[in-house]
Amino acid sequence: MIVPNAPQAAADVARHYDELDEAYRRIWGEHVHHGYWVTGREGAAEAAEALTRLVGEKLAFRAGDTLVDIGCGYGATAAHFARAGAEVTGFTLSEAQVAVARLRSESGLSFDVRDWLANGLADASFEGGYAIESSEHMEDKPRFFAEAARVLKPGSLFVVCAWLEGESATTWQVRHLLEPICREGRLPSMGSRADYEALAAAAGFRLVSYDDISRNVRRTWSICARRFAGKLVTDRDIRRLALSKATQSRDFILSLPRLILALRNGAMRYGVFVWEKA
Repeated sequence: MIVPNAPQAAADVARHYDELDEAYRRIWGEHVHHGYWVTGREGAAEAAEALTRLVGEKLAFRAGDTLVDIGCGYGATAAHFARAGAEVTGFTLSEAQVAVARLRSESGLSFDVRDWLANGLADASFEGGYAIESSEHMEDKPRFFAEAARVLKPGSLFVVCAWLEGESATTWQVRHLLEPICREGRLPSMGSRADYEALAAAAGFRLVSYDDISRNVRRTWSICARRFAGKLVTDRDIRRLALSKATQSRDFILSLPRLILALRNGAMRYGVFVWEKA
């Protein structure tokens, strides 16, 4: 498990997403997750939606099922599942994100600003759960899995899309790519595939499947970097956000080239886990 040399707490994660709200929405869009390129010909928005569809396929939910979205962002994935008949409860640490999510018109949606590690949900109250690139932001990863196991009904599926430490990451890659990515991206830690599988098993989950889709998602950061460069020239608000010393999260800019390189050289992997609650 990689831990940044400057501790990152839930408050730091919330500040990051609130402070960079304009940048996330103007540069990437309503989905705060990677794109998933299947044919390679998809546009960025199509690819982001494709990852949502992949998670939905893995969940195999039915109309009327209750789902919990751990780290719901702007609610785009939850809304997609709600249109298919699911009832989705989403959690985020960001006030800015939930303000957008609550504007969605689909029925069967509920969003709260709350730490997942203190979610207050009843035991065995959901038929499925998912976390798309939010487990990385959890200070206590064993508790992340324990809470998921607690609120899911027996036999329920739990899908997690995660940034992972590559199994063959070198000391140089950890020091100059992964540790700074954790620090700049407000990740309290970054686990490996083995770390996640061990933690999930300890919480009572049975692994159903694992897919490494690193090659399918890595284009995300090249697109983000190119769009960001363009916004610096054309968008006064983004330029102010990036250049102001008052922006505490502006160091995330440095992670853009790190993420591009880490996903290309294998230092970082992108995994999709499916677990079943025993």
